[in-house]
Amino acid sequence: MCGLAGFLESNLNDNNSAKVLHSMGESIYRRGPDGTGIWFENIENKINVGFVHTRLAIIDLSDAGQQPMHSHCGRYVIAFNGEIYNHLELRYLLESNNHISWRGHSDTETLLACFGIWGIDKTLQACVGMFAIALWDKKEHRLTLARDRVGEKPLYWGWQDDALLFGSELKALKTHPAFSAEINRDALCLLLRHNYIPAPHTIYRGIQKLQPGHYLSVELSNDERKETLHQYWSYEKVVQEGLVNPFMGSPIQAVEHLESLIAQSINGQLISDVPLGAFLSGGIDSSLIVSIMQSLSSSPVKTFSIGFDDKKYDEAIFAVEVARHLGTDHTEMYVNDKDIQDVIPLLPEVYCEPFADSSQLPTFLVSKMAQQHVTVALSGDAGDELFGGYTPYSFTPKYWNYARNIPLQIRKFASRYIDKLPVNPKFKKLIECMAVQNPQLFYRNIISHWLNPEELVKNSSEPSTAFSSSTTFPVNGGYVDWMMSVDAQVYMTDDILVKVDRAAMYNSLETRVPLLDHRIIEFAWQLPVSLKINNGVGKWPLREILYKRVPKSMIERPKKGFSVPLSSWLRGPLRDWAEELIAYKRLADEGYFNVAAVRSCWNLHIQGQADYSRKLWSILMFQSWLENQK
Repeated sequence: MCGLAGFLESNLNDNNSAKVLHSMGESIYRRGPDGTGIWFENIENKINVGFVHTRLAIIDLSDAGQQPMHSHCGRYVIAFNGEIYNHLELRYLLESNNHISWRGHSDTETLLACFGIWGIDKTLQACVGMFAIALWDKKEHRLTLARDRVGEKPLYWGWQDDALLFGSELKALKTHPAFSAEINRDALCLLLRHNYIPAPHTIYRGIQKLQPGHYLSVELSNDERKETLHQYWSYEKVVQEGLVNPFMGSPIQAVEHLESLIAQSINGQLISDVPLGAFLSGGIDSSLIVSIMQSLSSSPVKTFSIGFDDKKYDEAIFAVEVARHLGTDHTEMYVNDKDIQDVIPLLPEVYCEPFADSSQLPTFLVSKMAQQHVTVALSGDAGDELFGGYTPYSFTPKYWNYARNIPLQIRKFASRYIDKLPVNPKFKKLIECMAVQNPQLFYRNIISHWLNPEELVKNSSEPSTAFSSSTTFPVNGGYVDWMMSVDAQVYMTDDILVKVDRAAMYNSLETRVPLLDHRIIEFAWQLPVSLKINNGVGKWPLREILYKRVPKSMIERPKKGFSVPLSSWLRGPLRDWAEELIAYKRLADEGYFNVAAVRSCWNLHIQGQADYSRKLWSILMFQSWLENQK
């Protein structure tokens, strides 16, 4: 795990390239504190290209693993962030038909050899892993930027004047002298709706996230630029093919095959030349990952959990039970409100664009603790999106069936006037969510925080996303299939994976997600919803695998998640901090928000008349981030 950044441009003086690259690398040094390397080249006094790489050494700790790395033939230069778990298998395939003298045993060197012999498409399709890649082809004068299938590793890019800038985080792009992007008010609407900004959008106009499963090819010549976006893997295609060609075996056979795939994925992700462990919350997904890790290990697996002094939010006691049962080397840390609140000033630095999933706070703390013991940690993320674990998958279709039988005009009328009635807040939101014409928009409303963010953000137009642009369900699939698919493509990639990557990498910790092996994803979509959600209970296949290793009584309990008491904090210890960020004059001077609407929301919350903590958190995270940019 590392950080990368660079540029391809026609204007920068070659004498400044090293200075600029060092600045870009310094901005993301926490992603790779073990060393920094730069490479740059001037081509015919017309084009400058440069890479910087900050290294967190995981595989091949020797100098042979340093980057940017040059291919044996001298044609390619690479900067690579991530891990290729099957790189030894790829070496074997290469060696069967080619004579290669390896300099070391890094997966970076394997990638370079694959690109040289197989080309871009075949190499990316052959890789099992997570990655963000920058590759320069000296022969063709072509830059290629590539991102893994589901977006575990981040990669931002965009043109600023005549310079193409790219990097693992926006802060690297910002250090380049050509950077002058304005804040994207349209993307700010998405932040208020979702608490994160979905790809390809970013908080800066003209800067994008490279979408998962894609690679971008760029060439500069004769004052012209040629830019081509390629897709080498499609989540939507996987969904469609899985539903059209379902698994034909029995439920028991499905569980057995899934168990084999998960074990294979975990075994591949144990590759490391540094200490490795796992997050353990005591829930289904993390317990499953750890139980299989322990069965594959000859010594106790290092596991980590975080607990809260407030028992209403504490799950650490369950993690301890599971750890004791499995025999892991478990470390836990209990934190109080002050410990968590002390993280808040760091958030604008941890997250390079505004991010408002409040579970970012405990995620940061558990990552910080784990890094004191290991350099790599496996997590149980993705189980909910792949196997139907989220609660809305059960109730959303039922409520939509009620709503669709009520004329749309009546639903719209009810949504406008429900606010004037003394009703339960959840019922109020449900009525507001129903004022739409199709089930896709109904689900978008269900998972939204601000239903009409354009009314809050001045001079904005909310972009469409997969939640709003889809109007049909997958062939042979239904409402739940569609919800799971868009959650995996949007929420998982741009919330869950962003949350963990930034929190962990700020603490120089690599995280790996075994359930995101593309072979598991492909098999999961061959299983019917009725198998994933059994009698209203999600993740049935994962539960069946886990119960072979951990008693059911140790797992079956209401899920608490990584939630924090935001509502009471904003009325108490965080009140002054929040009040300063959303003071009337400040909001008016900055000009991003409808000041009256924000202040009304704030006043109702602090007076205890409503719980608007989630709505307010997105605004506060933007304001805090904005202050950090000054």
